[in-house]
Amino acid sequence: MDFSKVLVRSSALHVLFTEPQSKAEKDAGELSKTAKAYLNDMYIEEVWGIERDITTKEMDKGTECEDEAISMISFLDDKPYIKNTERKENLWITGHADVVEEAVHDVKCSWSPWTFIPKLTEPIDKTYFYQLQGYMWLWGKQTGYLRYCLVNTPYMILQNELRKLLFSMNVATDLNPEYMEAARNLKKQHVFDHIPIDQRSIKIKVDRDQKILEQIPAKVDKAREYLAYLHSIHMIK
Repeated sequence: MDFSKVLVRSSALHVLFTEPQSKAEKDAGELSKTAKAYLNDMYIEEVWGIERDITTKEMDKGTECEDEAISMISFLDDKPYIKNTERKENLWITGHADVVEEAVHDVKCSWSPWTFIPKLTEPIDKTYFYQLQGYMWLWGKQTGYLRYCLVNTPYMILQNELRKLLFSMNVATDLNPEYMEAARNLKKQHVFDHIPIDQRSIKIKVDRDQKILEQIPAKVDKAREYLAYLHSIHMIK
């Protein structure tokens, strides 16, 4: 099987930039355990067509609320952004940016206020930093923006959370006064219409880093070599 043209998703670029823990492995140019774990999954997908299905409530909210989040940043920027439907690729990577205008925008819907507010001061998530580098490379842009949006949790996801709460409290019905109070508090944690829209968006600028982009081909080639090596020992054993 030929792995020489396998493409790495922009969303996974960060794993190729993780360094091995030991100095010897780092000096030898070895892949990190994190990178190998990702490539093991990639091998299974490439060879057997089996993709690891990882879904969480946070991911479900992000998918369902993407259009609403794009509408939010359109309003705040006073620009008619539309959801990008084009996936691009070059010789090494592939990616699907959320919004492409004069810059690329990567939209993230925060699960709750407690996952949103820390983004004001935390260093940018490396996953999203490298993902935006990939998008800027693919679309030929010099600037990217990471856009965190605090939007209402969709009805069905919130109902699932309320059912979990009811079960965990071990009460007879949802008319139990203690449950009703807890349910009201839970709803407050997921419905944000009372908060001004300009307080529910965080915009983080990311500049194109040409030095990083110049490293990607060698990183991807190293990943391809590992996939080929994995296949060679797999066929023997």
